[in-house]
Amino acid sequence: MQYRYLARTGMRVSRLCFGALTIGPLQANLPLVEGARIIRTALEAGVNFIDTAELYRTYSYIREAIRGYQGEVIIASKCYAYTSQGMQDSLELALRELKRDYIDIFMLHEQESILTIRGHWEAIEYLSQAKKKGLVRAIGISTHHVEGVLGAASVPEIEIIQPLVNLSGIGIKGGNIQDMLAAIHNAAEAGKGLYGMKALGGGNLLERPEEAFAFILSIPEFASVAVGMSTEEEVAYNTCLFSGKAVPEEVKAKVRRQPRRLHIEEYCCGCGECLAKCSSGALRLNEGKAVVDHQLCTRCGYCSPVCPDFCIKVI
Repeated sequence: MQYRYLARTGMRVSRLCFGALTIGPLQANLPLVEGARIIRTALEAGVNFIDTAELYRTYSYIREAIRGYQGEVIIASKCYAYTSQGMQDSLELALRELKRDYIDIFMLHEQESILTIRGHWEAIEYLSQAKKKGLVRAIGISTHHVEGVLGAASVPEIEIIQPLVNLSGIGIKGGNIQDMLAAIHNAAEAGKGLYGMKALGGGNLLERPEEAFAFILSIPEFASVAVGMSTEEEVAYNTCLFSGKAVPEEVKAKVRRQPRRLHIEEYCCGCGECLAKCSSGALRLNEGKAVVDHQLCTRCGYCSPVCPDFCIKVI
């Protein structure tokens, strides 16, 4: 496994970050023992960086995975709190459920711009105090927005930025791929540590994984890339690619055979844009939200890029 430093934080992270969303109740909903085993497999393969969030409800998986593990584990989490008390509650929940004395990186989840960041200033001030007490090592944001990256780059208190970017630009808000890459470069110039997310476009680039990963690994400003994994075969596949090794053909075959399905997040706004894009008639609106008929769905992923809130994924 290859490693890089997250800018000025002094944290040396693996190029592959374990994205914990996929194992939890919002997606694969693996049993605790199985999900913890998948994370532990990644740790033993050299992955030392785990990305999670309060929303994902995966703290218990991580706690069990790192129990008794002797190597270094760097954990990033995030929440939507915008008040001091809300952020305190979220940080204390993470510390309690992970059974840790500190969280390496704690972030504001899905920030849109400098205005959004300023609207969460109480939460940032709380994290700054928590950092002084040793409860947090670094403060950051995650964002799908070009303006989110640019805004965070201008805020001294924010040390880490996790932007969305991928080969096809799926899910990028407020600009295109080139706009996001320019914003990422700007943030790196400002001394921010960066790690990417959604390299596979929420599963919509699963037919082009090597091309998609080659693209995101070529972004020089990224220390690491968070990738969701829910099977040991996916861990083996990704750790090979991120280590610069050839993926064994039997591992490729197992990953290709893994069943996939279209997943629509609970926060779907019911705009109906996806229905117009679905040529198989697999999508419909029910009680103001999009739902999928899995018997009709071909998992082509054409519906995902038109979703304004990036809530349609192939998992």
